[in-house]
Amino acid sequence: MPIDWEPIWLTLRLAGITTFILLLIGVPLAGWLALSRFRLKPVIEALISLPLVLPPSVVGFYLLLAFSPTSSFGAWLLKMVNLQLVFSFEGLVVASLLYSLPFMVHPIQAGLENLPVSWREASYTLGQSRSRTMWRVLLPNCKPALLTGIVLTFAHTIGEFGLVLMIGGNLPGQTRVASIAIYDEVELLHFETAHAYAALLLGLSFAILLLVYGINKRVTV
Repeated sequence: MPIDWEPIWLTLRLAGITTFILLLIGVPLAGWLALSRFRLKPVIEALISLPLVLPPSVVGFYLLLAFSPTSSFGAWLLKMVNLQLVFSFEGLVVASLLYSLPFMVHPIQAGLENLPVSWREASYTLGQSRSRTMWRVLLPNCKPALLTGIVLTFAHTIGEFGLVLMIGGNLPGQTRVASIAIYDEVELLHFETAHAYAALLLGLSFAILLLVYGINKRVTV
C-alpha cells in the first residue's frame, strides 16, 4: 500500500518552522542565561527544562486547556485575532515551540559558558557592548553548540507524538504529522505502511545526526 506523503511534508514543515523561530528566540535567551547573575535564574532554567522531565501528554493537556476557546486565553485569541490554536497547525507550532525550547537553549547556553571568560573581558576592555560581544565574539566561537541546538530541535520536533495528538488531533492535511500517521496505520493493522513511515523517519533522523557529528568533528579539529 503506497504511503501518503502529506504527513511527511507536514512534519518537515512543522520542524522547520519550529527550529527557525526557536533559533531566533533561543540564542538571546541562552546568552542571557549564560552571562546573567540574576538571582532567580535557576527558576527560569527549571521552567525551560520542564519539557525534559514531564510526559508529553501532561504538557499537551495543560496547553489544551490554555488554548481551548472556552478558556480566557483561547477566547481572547479567537476574538482579537481570529486564531484558534486547538486542532490547528498554528497550535502545533506554538506547542512545539514550548516543548522543544530546552533542546535549543541548553546546548547554546553550555557552549557559551564553556568559552574563556577572558574573551568577554577583552572585548569589554576594547569598548564593545554586551550585545556586540555576543554576536561578534562569542557566538562565532561556539558554532558546534549552535549546530547541535538546531539539529536537536529539528529532530525532536519530528519525533513528537503525544503533544501533537493532544493539541492537533488527527486532521489530514492540517495536523496529521508522520508520527500520528504511523499510529493510525498500526491501529488499522497496515504494518507495511507503518513500517514505511517509520523507516523514513528513522533514516532521516540518522542522517541528520550523522551530519551534525561530522560537521562538529571538522569544526573542532
